[in-house]
Amino acid sequence: MKPQGVVTRGTTNPNRLRRVDNWIVETCGDRLRSAPDPLVVDLGYGGTPVTAVELRARLAAGVRADVRVVGLEIDPVRVAAAQPAADPPGLTFARGGFELAGLRPALVRAGNVLRQYDEGEVAAAWRTITERLAPGGLLVEGTCDELGRLGGWLLIDADGPRTLTLAAKLTTLTSPAELAERLPKALIHRNVPGEPVHDLIRVLDDAWRAAAPYAPFGPRQRWLRTLATVRDAGWPLLGGPRRWRHGELTVPWSTVAPR
Repeated sequence: MKPQGVVTRGTTNPNRLRRVDNWIVETCGDRLRSAPDPLVVDLGYGGTPVTAVELRARLAAGVRADVRVVGLEIDPVRVAAAQPAADPPGLTFARGGFELAGLRPALVRAGNVLRQYDEGEVAAAWRTITERLAPGGLLVEGTCDELGRLGGWLLIDADGPRTLTLAAKLTTLTSPAELAERLPKALIHRNVPGEPVHDLIRVLDDAWRAAAPYAPFGPRQRWLRTLATVRDAGWPLLGGPRRWRHGELTVPWSTVAPR
């Protein structure tokens, strides 16, 4: 099966995707626990296999020990270079793209892949992936900075996007406006007046500034106060305090979908 897509830059770092991985364990764990085949695809793992290795370890520890992770890359050189890392049981590497190399996974994580495509190509890529998922399967697609301090991702199923999550390392966060640089490809060009995601970033940033008196109690308390203000402004925040304390914010896709 010919891989669908193009070779991306492939830059990555250890722990770059830890925030989205931890969110997957918490949010998608039940789906994987109930899956007849706990197969997960790390799509476009990059120049080194480190994020696929980390994903498998986190899922095995936090969800189920028999999880299988397949790292897919279009570049055959990257696939060959990754093979020595396929030592833990349940971790393999293969050549493939949006067609998922014929696999039917319960979950696909695509981190920093579609960021390098045109916005007009995103929806077709989502469809190609979700059509190949196992029944009830999920796609987590988004982007983050090089050190994993800022990130944004979408939870997508066969019907389309369900939620948007923004996440930050609170001890290094200067302003929530920084998150705009790490919006998923479907939204990053929509951070302009008149678009819902622009409204969200603006309300979030305004609330962060208003919560400045909470700064002496630490960035976590300031963030929690910020989210309380955002919620009071009418934004339906998901996830609850358990996830908010990790520097996350999740909203339904319907509240930020492009107009």
